[in-house]
Amino acid sequence: MSRTQSNSLLIRCGAVVLSALQVFAGLPTPAFAQDANNDQAADLQTRTPIKHVIVILGENRTFDHVFATYKPVGNQTVSNLLSKGIVNADGTPGPNYSLAVQNQAQDTGSYSVSPAISGPYTFLPAPLAGGPTVPYLSSIAEAKMLEPGLANDTYYSYLTTGGTGLPKGTVDTRIPNATTLPSGPFQLTPGVAYNDYAASPVHRYYQMVQQLDCNASYATASNPSGCRNDLFPWVEVTVGAGSNGKPQPVGFNDMSTGEGSTAMGFYNVQQGDAPYLKYLADHYSMSDNYHQAALGGTGLNHIEIGMGDAIWYSDGNGHPATPPANEIENPDAQPGTNNYYTQDGYSGGSYSECADSSQPGVKSVVGYLGSLQRPVKPNCEPGHYYLLNNYNPGYFGDGTVDTKDTYTVPPSTVRTIGDALLAKNISFAFYGDQWNNYVANPTTLPGNLYCNICNFLQYSTSIMTNPTLRATHIKDSVDLYADIQKGTLPAVSYVKPNGLADGHPASSKLDIFEGFVKKIVDGVQANPELWESTAIFITFDEGGGYYDSGYVQPVDYFGDGTRVPMIIVSAHTLPGHISHTYADHVSILKFIERNWNLNPLTGRSRDNLPNPQTTQANPYVPVNSPAIGDLFDLFQFGSGNEWGR
Repeated sequence: MSRTQSNSLLIRCGAVVLSALQVFAGLPTPAFAQDANNDQAADLQTRTPIKHVIVILGENRTFDHVFATYKPVGNQTVSNLLSKGIVNADGTPGPNYSLAVQNQAQDTGSYSVSPAISGPYTFLPAPLAGGPTVPYLSSIAEAKMLEPGLANDTYYSYLTTGGTGLPKGTVDTRIPNATTLPSGPFQLTPGVAYNDYAASPVHRYYQMVQQLDCNASYATASNPSGCRNDLFPWVEVTVGAGSNGKPQPVGFNDMSTGEGSTAMGFYNVQQGDAPYLKYLADHYSMSDNYHQAALGGTGLNHIEIGMGDAIWYSDGNGHPATPPANEIENPDAQPGTNNYYTQDGYSGGSYSECADSSQPGVKSVVGYLGSLQRPVKPNCEPGHYYLLNNYNPGYFGDGTVDTKDTYTVPPSTVRTIGDALLAKNISFAFYGDQWNNYVANPTTLPGNLYCNICNFLQYSTSIMTNPTLRATHIKDSVDLYADIQKGTLPAVSYVKPNGLADGHPASSKLDIFEGFVKKIVDGVQANPELWESTAIFITFDEGGGYYDSGYVQPVDYFGDGTRVPMIIVSAHTLPGHISHTYADHVSILKFIERNWNLNPLTGRSRDNLPNPQTTQANPYVPVNSPAIGDLFDLFQFGSGNEWGR
């Protein structure tokens, strides 16, 4: 997720300024008005003992960024920087460090997903400081006013500590030898302490595509997508978060985008980092082959989580339309620059008509997909401009719309998991931290850190224009804690922390997100009946632009992207089990659909893809690509060790 100017949350001195939302006038009231009251019997008609699913969505961490040095328990194996010999247990370069070498490239004309390599970096561009110089909050009391969902005062204290002590965009001198780092991953800690704020890498669509450097000519039997993951810092320093349509600044250099090689940093769980997430991985189930569903940032990934598809620019009444020119992506390099995009950024381009190969950027992506040994269909409909990055949803929390903000997605008619659950009378809720404050005053309320682009229901006409459905199915996190305590949890729950607690680099920290997760896990476990019937899915919306060494499978124009952590906490898992089955965010949809006997959302949604088939030699790569799992293999139902039956 990116907290930026016109379409996101800005954290300054502990307060948040919420940007204005665009409203589209004249929308009809939809005919969809199903009774929001559910029949509890429908909730209980499941294929497994799981009657409640809770999905907790953090922000912007790849699998290797968190679990680079993780050693699994028992006889399990894991794919990470340590197991591949890229780093040693102490975080230093390992014998196979060259597998993660980062290159420089040249892209001075039309955009290329795999630009011409000009050689590896001798030293990485220096990682730069990001986040607050001093902590956003000054006291635990203030922290508790803004965030009700941390496990205890230790976690609340993290909101008052960890300032960088450095000006933003300067060399991060907390990292030893920051200007002479070798050309690959480096350990953040202890220089940047685990409780310190740190910078956030770029995480936009066309940038992430380039960072992966995918080319059919690079394909091998073990890596059939041909993605080398070797251009992370180069993209950071050449374009960063985008141009917003403005010319490249005079004197542009490796520090101009404010990132340097931030993307290459990782934590070390063997030295005490991410202790709670490590505890959960040791005692429950984890996937080391779970991916962000879309290249790019928070908005599109949350949309994929709830819709299994991308959404597109419309007239607000369900008909495709052409967005304003400054909202259309153009990743072609500006004349005289190396890879500085023409029109891209949070106050710039975010839509692409990916069915038209004459559109900027599209030809290279579609050409790559078609050149693979198993060609991949882009799944783009003609005349549709698909959202690739972060724009605000078209609705306020009270269901009204606005026409003032340019960077807002018109109301969407794409079917959501909410529509599917309503049709079967199965209960569900999206619990957005600070939702109540946001509904009361979505544009000016200080301290409101609710994430509007994270709520896939807030884009949806069928939900947002029906007051009963809004009130029943969109709630605050305080309602989640009450529902857990009372045993009134719905069948399906999505939970989003606010901007202080979601773990997003620079604006939050991973240890604060751990405290948010722990409160929910502890609450469920304190209710024995609920614990026996609940599965808690803990993941991150996207990798945030951090490096990851895992295989990436292309499934359509929009993704997949890098691996992100996925841990499932349940009484029905075995301690330390690690699944290698290929999965992404739409796998959560597939789990819900299989468990509650639902059909795929639409004829084109990604939950139609088959479960992966693999060889014994390589359990990570589906031979029937594109394919994504349904996460059943992270559970043990019944007796014995028969996973996912």
